[in-house]
Amino acid sequence: MATTLRGAHSGPWYVFMRVLGRLILNSVLLAFSLFCLFPFLVVISASLSTEEAIGKYGYTLLPKQFSLLAYETIFVQASRVLRAYGVSALVTAVGTSLSMLIMSLMAYGTSRRTFHLRQGIAFYVFFTMLFSGGLVPFYILVTQYLHLKNTLWALILPGLVSGWWVLVLRTFFLDIPEELLDAAKIDGAGEWRIFFQIAAPLSTPGLATIALFTMLGFWNDFYSALLFVDKEALYPIQYLLWVILQSAEWLQKTQQAQLSGARTQVPMLPMRMAMAVLAIGPITFGYLFVQKYLVRGIRLGSLKG
Repeated sequence: MATTLRGAHSGPWYVFMRVLGRLILNSVLLAFSLFCLFPFLVVISASLSTEEAIGKYGYTLLPKQFSLLAYETIFVQASRVLRAYGVSALVTAVGTSLSMLIMSLMAYGTSRRTFHLRQGIAFYVFFTMLFSGGLVPFYILVTQYLHLKNTLWALILPGLVSGWWVLVLRTFFLDIPEELLDAAKIDGAGEWRIFFQIAAPLSTPGLATIALFTMLGFWNDFYSALLFVDKEALYPIQYLLWVILQSAEWLQKTQQAQLSGARTQVPMLPMRMAMAVLAIGPITFGYLFVQKYLVRGIRLGSLKG
């Protein structure tokens, strides 16, 4: 009977059905991937169209009337955009690195059962998720007491620690066997060495996943710049694009051409789409480095408690 079963699982019909099943599965996944990619392609197409074409034909997968006017309008002063990209890249890199270091250390400390204050610190972290001081005290703290107005630290420090991510990281560290950490301590390893050489590597999926979301938070943040930055040299890319859009809307409504008297033509819809492309483009490369950890990290984080 065993020989018969092995033959059934190695015959041509079985091989055909297995290949057919894989082909159907891959086709479904490919179609779903293209479906998810479709909105982004439509945004790119709209950014390369004229406003008249969008009004006449709507949003299409390929531009009906190709035009680079939206990008030309945004890049009238290319140095502003490039400088804003540099500010966003610096804030994202420094903010994500410091944020992951602080949150992982805090989560690791509250996960150690030998740490007597872990329950109190965990409650303090959880308390910050329920209550906040409000916008006015927050603004006064950053500007009057910390004196961070018009500095890059005003774009970094406010989003440095998230109580939710600390608790999520804590669940990853709790999954590490306590016996393994105790064995390392008996062998002479200190807490710093245990964290960096044992705990952190074993929690790589969780750290990579949360690092990605933290990076997205810093990259997409324009609210901190709106509150604390007045110097254009410190504008991040998200805030600069918003300023350009507001200026373009004002220009479209009020400014008249000097010679002909006709209203200045500003492609508002293509400009909005072009700004979306410029804002989301660079950060998509972050997924390339953590994509293999992303699904695993989300799945493990949802199962731990």
